[in-house]
Amino acid sequence: MPAFDIIVVGSGGGLDETNLSGYLVKPSNTSWDDGIIALEAGSGHGALRHIMKRNPNIFGEQPPDEDPSKKTTPSTVYSNVKCFLLTHAHLDHISSLVISAGTFGGCSKRIYGSPQTLKDLETIFNDRVWPRLATYDETNPLFRLVYHAIHADGKYKTVFPDIAVRSMTISHGKNELGCYESSCFFVKHLPTEHEFVFFGDVEPDSIAIQPRNITVWRAAAPKIPHDLSAVFIECSYPTGRPNELLWGHLSPDHVVQEMISLATEVVLARRLPGAGDRLRPRKKQKGNPLAPEALHGALNGLRVYIMHCKENFNTERPINHVIGDQCRELLAPHNLGLELLTADQGMKIVI
Repeated sequence: MPAFDIIVVGSGGGLDETNLSGYLVKPSNTSWDDGIIALEAGSGHGALRHIMKRNPNIFGEQPPDEDPSKKTTPSTVYSNVKCFLLTHAHLDHISSLVISAGTFGGCSKRIYGSPQTLKDLETIFNDRVWPRLATYDETNPLFRLVYHAIHADGKYKTVFPDIAVRSMTISHGKNELGCYESSCFFVKHLPTEHEFVFFGDVEPDSIAIQPRNITVWRAAAPKIPHDLSAVFIECSYPTGRPNELLWGHLSPDHVVQEMISLATEVVLARRLPGAGDRLRPRKKQKGNPLAPEALHGALNGLRVYIMHCKENFNTERPINHVIGDQCRELLAPHNLGLELLTADQGMKIVI
């Protein structure tokens, strides 16, 4: 039985500012009017308006034209958002939240993110870059947006009726202060215990100062595919881009490396039931401890959605389809068993 309905408001990572990271999530057994989680907030109202023009019934059958007051609009959709769940505070992940912050309808909305993500948002909602439209004080009626930290402490935190989230810290390159941290979320539907993994921007473990993806794969491995059947992961650039120009992102070669790491952890978890992420994190792996044949079919039943592809306007086909094909071609010889898909703007995903 499906656990989640997800609508892709935006799946790109730039340069196209009309298609930035933004996903609307709800339990499959509820209606969109019952409440929504906004997972990332790069694109919002404007992108959704274009999506709804192309597919007026994406949120369900619309009433006849003679009753416009009951029609679903981007504004009514975002008025039903109960919380925002942010992996980090780069502009392509928060811009619609910032722009729309003073006009949201409906109830007050929590902004969930790591303590650092919330601190970064404070520098925007500071009465200079943008008005101070968010607060940590849930009792203050003057604010419609409320910061709420979600810690990478190994625990699941309920953020919405029947939905809990576990946050894990991942690496998104480096700056003059050292490693730049992003987040990866395990989003769980509590009644069914089914969940999916959603990565913020992330670099490959093979070149990271602090390899952290392996800890995510260890946590996910024992649950694949019965309790965890979908992973959303970025692949910002096509093949051939030098490592030093990835800027904390993945390319298809690195996606393949990460999927091999995940498949390895799945096989090891099945050999050692109950080990999971209690194992000590490894340092950078020098080689796979298993023979390639041992990984064949290890990820059967897992769907991997590629997202955050950076548009360069130089390809006839959408850049995410180009990158998706490159990933599939590179993955094919490894026979891992996963189904690799692209997250397309306007897509409705059922997990």
